[in-house]
Amino acid sequence: MLILFSSLGAHGHLFPLLPLARAAVRAGHRVKFATTGGFHEVLAGIGVEPVVAGAGMRDFASQVLPPGKSPRDLADAEGIPIIARLFGDLLARSFATDVAGLIEQERPDLVVQELANPGAGIAARAAGVPVLCHGFGRMSTGSEMPKLMVGHLRGVAAEHGVDLGDVDADAGDDSPFLLGNPYLDICPPSLRDPSFSVPGTIPLRPVPFATPGELPAIATAPRDKPLVYLTLGTAFGHAEVFRAAIDGLASLDAHVLVAAGPAVETAALGEVPDNVSLHAWVPQADLLPHVDLVVHHGGSGTTMGALGAGVPQLVLPQGADQFSNAEAVVAAGLGERLIGDEVAAEAVASAARGLLVSEEVAVAAKAVAAEIAAMPSPDEVAARLPELI
Repeated sequence: MLILFSSLGAHGHLFPLLPLARAAVRAGHRVKFATTGGFHEVLAGIGVEPVVAGAGMRDFASQVLPPGKSPRDLADAEGIPIIARLFGDLLARSFATDVAGLIEQERPDLVVQELANPGAGIAARAAGVPVLCHGFGRMSTGSEMPKLMVGHLRGVAAEHGVDLGDVDADAGDDSPFLLGNPYLDICPPSLRDPSFSVPGTIPLRPVPFATPGELPAIATAPRDKPLVYLTLGTAFGHAEVFRAAIDGLASLDAHVLVAAGPAVETAALGEVPDNVSLHAWVPQADLLPHVDLVVHHGGSGTTMGALGAGVPQLVLPQGADQFSNAEAVVAAGLGERLIGDEVAAEAVASAARGLLVSEEVAVAAKAVAAEIAAMPSPDEVAARLPELI
């Protein structure tokens, strides 16, 4: 059958869907992936046909952000309505229009909609095509954003002749993103927010994905000291936070591997000590099994990857869902977090030093990794796709 995947054009939204897309190809299905143009080479490289759809988040930045501000600068009271409009209106409308045209042209048997891309789900519902909603991490409740999003989504849906009357504006969770469709959940059960309960949830093992690349030598070389990996992801990197973390981690009796990511130039981080290895990018999915501690921003991809590798985590959340991910890591005994002004060299060093020697955290991390390994694999879920439509 023909399966059309669609996600927003960002690493943290697209990469979690690729293991299932690749498994669907292995299962003999035709697979197309509708997203913005920046990831088309990656998609083609795994045997998935890329098709252009939607706009990127940056394309709408000038319409939603106050002049001179980034999402990190916004307090919740100011930021939540802005983000709700970005995801529930502008991005949803862009993808709904483009995916509707693709569905009319291609007539897929199934649409797999990334959670934060409800526009693709609206287009599929308008055409009567079955939809599965694919999560990208741990979903949490308590935000006002879903309630605000429903109003925006109803307007987008109405433009496509779809009535979202069965989507509960007062659910208090992320149900507006799902549009009432079955949910592929990659979060291990023990870390799920108990108040986020979706009937018919289909568990799916989170498998980290990275574009091919060579690991730094320190990752696989024999060593007598622990290896600490520092990243702030692809969207929320800040040189000041990196510098504080590097200064703290460099004081440890450990090797430190830093991935600056696309948001920060390595030159902006200055000189680093001999025990610090600085890189613009590393194949993170391949690196994680080799590290002893991950110090990171709390993005869903890195959090899930560290969980699957059974590695303790020190989380330095910067925005978006990173704060709730950090809270979940700490609550499960899997690591520590430092927030805002707490991110100072001394605090980073102290927290990292404690995590590297904590047997309790190590045992908890290995237990969650075993739980993830027992979840249905992408190949197992791909084999079930025909029965799910």
